[in-house]
Amino acid sequence: MNKRVIFIHRWDGIPDSDWYPFLKKELSKRGYEALILRMPETDYPKIENWVPKLKEATGEINENTILIGHSMGSQTIMRFLETLPEGQKVGRVIFVAGFITLMGLTEEEKVVAKPWLETPIDLKKVKSKADSFVAIFSDNDPFVPLEENKRVFEENLGAKVMVQHSMGHFTQNDGVTELPVLLGLV
Repeated sequence: MNKRVIFIHRWDGIPDSDWYPFLKKELSKRGYEALILRMPETDYPKIENWVPKLKEATGEINENTILIGHSMGSQTIMRFLETLPEGQKVGRVIFVAGFITLMGLTEEEKVVAKPWLETPIDLKKVKSKADSFVAIFSDNDPFVPLEENKRVFEENLGAKVMVQHSMGHFTQNDGVTELPVLLGLV
């Protein structure tokens, strides 16, 4: 069975932005089925909309399923994994600028982020729903405090952590239109 990569973009993202087209093209060339979801209401993401969208799109999951989330997409994946029944799990999860805590938000952004930051995630259950986790951070991300989030992903999910230099929040506004480090991880 072919490996399937399901990708969830960031808050205010679209499938054709940032490094997502690069990733899809390169994975497709390597024989992967690559799906980049278009999430609802990207300017005002809600847990109750994003998690069901991911659940609907994934269909049957197994060890050949790889989930990749960028920023809010990472939160969505963690919350999705929490909902999986006993015995169901994916092969690998890769978080890019994933977070448990955020910084540098405007007052309006804090309102949007509040439910994501304050609704607890059962990280022990999340950990049991994938064979492995990788978390990629940037050393100059203006929104994701590196040390705090790095520690949470390492300690609670056993994630392999990679820190990239000067990639900001991994958006095209930060000059990131390709992310080759991901290809080796998939």
